[in-house]
Amino acid sequence: MKIFKQPFFVVGFLIILFFLLGSFVFEAMYGNEPKQTFFIEENGRAVEGPPISPRISDPVHLLGTDQFGYDQFAKIMLGAKYTILAAMAVALLRMLIAVPIGFILGTYLQKQRAWINGLIDPFHYVPMTIFAYLMLYPILWEPMEGFSTTQFERIVYQVIIMAIITAPIVASLIGNEANLYYHNEYILAARTLGASRRRIIRKHLFPQMREKIFVLYGQQLVETLIVFGHLGLLQLYLGGTDVSYDPLFGDPPKSIAYEWAGLFGGNFRYLQGAPWLPLGPAIAFALVITAVAAMIEGYTRHVNGNVKIPKRRKSTAFVNEETVQWNQEQFKEKLQLLQKEK
Repeated sequence: MKIFKQPFFVVGFLIILFFLLGSFVFEAMYGNEPKQTFFIEENGRAVEGPPISPRISDPVHLLGTDQFGYDQFAKIMLGAKYTILAAMAVALLRMLIAVPIGFILGTYLQKQRAWINGLIDPFHYVPMTIFAYLMLYPILWEPMEGFSTTQFERIVYQVIIMAIITAPIVASLIGNEANLYYHNEYILAARTLGASRRRIIRKHLFPQMREKIFVLYGQQLVETLIVFGHLGLLQLYLGGTDVSYDPLFGDPPKSIAYEWAGLFGGNFRYLQGAPWLPLGPAIAFALVITAVAAMIEGYTRHVNGNVKIPKRRKSTAFVNEETVQWNQEQFKEKLQLLQKEK
């Protein structure tokens, strides 16, 4: 494919492929439980216990361990598939909801579009994390009697709710863009010839906006990853938050899976003493977000193409130099004859 000739797209694609493919391969090779290290020995003496700091010279503890001795790199790799695939599912479902509604707003509901946008506009100024937290808390926070749903069901509910929350804003953006295209001259000509709005959407609007829809999908994917990080700080983790209600020996809330929001939010309190614990998943989030941005940039360059300035043609002389010299000599001879006659 020609798009893979764009270096930005290739770099972003390889980063995401590394995390996704590496997550499944890592689980197949080492299982779904990270390696646990209780202490580091040097010369037969224990020199460091968990949380063990990162050791570049030791590939087993490249990103260190958590407070229980579990390898941090293994946890990040195991949780990559949950985080990235869930974010992709949220963004995809959001676009599947918003794109048809947006085309309807831009074509069928042109008179009502103004007051519908007026209802949607205030949501631009309210952080989506607040709505997500309020709606997901009853689903993701473990009650005292335990969860009544499975982990997969909770992930599905979270994906659906997070998609619906922002779908009206995305639909409004698509509707405004579709309305601009709907008033172009070639679409007015198609309407004059009897084309229905449904045909105009299918044959004209969607092909014209296909590239922008793909870019918008990438932007929604980035926004979803950011909201995951925010919910992690608020201790709402993907698939549910495991809560201990033991009044004497209760553990802090933790993630059921090793998804990145749980690794980031659950270890944020160790930012001062063991900064590698929250920084590891934070860097993973940043890498994937940067990869998506690079893919969007590469796709945009692929669609727009490189504008090549045409080479200037060499000026072509209709008369060669010999002819010019011969004419000059003739002119001099005639001039001399005229002077003699005078």
